[in-house]
Amino acid sequence: MLVDIEDGAVSNVQLRIYEPPRFFEAFLVGRAYTEPADITARICGICPVAYQMSACLALEDACGVRVEGPLHDLRRLLYCGEWIESHTLHVHLLHAPDFLGFDGAIDLAQAHRAEVERGLELKKIGNEIVEVIGGRAIHPVNVRLGGFYRLPTRKERRDLRERVLRAIDLATEVVAWVGGFDFPELTHDHEMVALVDPDRYGVMDGRVISDRGLDVDAAGFGAAIAEEQVPWSTALQAHLLERGNYLVGPMARLALGYGNLLPPAREAAQAVGLGPDTRNPFRSIVTRAVETLHACVEALEILDGWEEPEAPAVPVEPRAGEGHGVTEAPRGLLYHRYVLDEDGTILEVQITPPTSQNQATIEHDLFHLVERSLDLDDLTLQHLAEQAIRNYDPCISCATHFLDMEVRRR
Repeated sequence: MLVDIEDGAVSNVQLRIYEPPRFFEAFLVGRAYTEPADITARICGICPVAYQMSACLALEDACGVRVEGPLHDLRRLLYCGEWIESHTLHVHLLHAPDFLGFDGAIDLAQAHRAEVERGLELKKIGNEIVEVIGGRAIHPVNVRLGGFYRLPTRKERRDLRERVLRAIDLATEVVAWVGGFDFPELTHDHEMVALVDPDRYGVMDGRVISDRGLDVDAAGFGAAIAEEQVPWSTALQAHLLERGNYLVGPMARLALGYGNLLPPAREAAQAVGLGPDTRNPFRSIVTRAVETLHACVEALEILDGWEEPEAPAVPVEPRAGEGHGVTEAPRGLLYHRYVLDEDGTILEVQITPPTSQNQATIEHDLFHLVERSLDLDDLTLQHLAEQAIRNYDPCISCATHFLDMEVRRR
């Protein structure tokens, strides 16, 4: 991270991400339409389900297929497991140490052992959901176009239900715990963008909507949002055409979907003063805790109401066309676009992850945070900047407790 200060005022802030590109889009070209569900899961070890679901939705869209009913619900259950394990990892091992004055999770565990153990148990339950439905906890292998290779057994579902009941209790306690943290003062006015479903909290269905007028379906994503390469980062930066930076992720989902939080999650949010008008990014840790509780309650509802379908998948036959898929990864909107030829060979691929969509917004927040904190020494300022970056839980190295910050004063 580079900070330029001229005559006592901040003139420039750059979040310099230098990680080697992995070329997933490039090496998907030429492969069969059935392969991305497995390959894209390897993009991220924390949120592989998001990549699988966006890929499946886009490819099914290209082939004229929509998965509904019990198979769709099972996908949502799988997604619930990912939200639980990902949010819980972030809250307890990455972000909570910042608020409680510790360098990392190991130091935090020495002073708050019960809270960390609670977090680890909750994360384990999320992993168990992903493992049962997805085939394994990391990089699931049971997901395919049209559904799954196998369905969970009655015993597996019964055992999961008992674990999810436990998770609801744990997640409720976590919301109360993080809701009591002291939060640095910072208010943003970013345009909020999320997948909005009129009937449920946005995860895999609905339209891409903002709080300032954007309203498109998945196919309209590319016409509304563009990515560009900036010279100081290997990560692309996305922006709304003609409008600029925007925010995706838990706070955007909360702002646009608050009314669709399931009652226990909404009540827990209200108890800690978290509402749809929350604009302090440091309170994103509370938002993640509330979404974790929501995911636990929804997982229980799905398990209680699920009826096993006749087959684990519906047929998805190849055809020439273009398909689009948008889902809500734990960190925000994840967009996939595929162009296929008539035999299902992939001709074009576009994957837009949430981190690229938030990067310009992160820089914006860092600029104003540094601007109002110039009285701090460089080391303290660096720690505050690390904490601010973790508000967005980016899928990059600075999501951990490490930031190389250079401050140039003139």
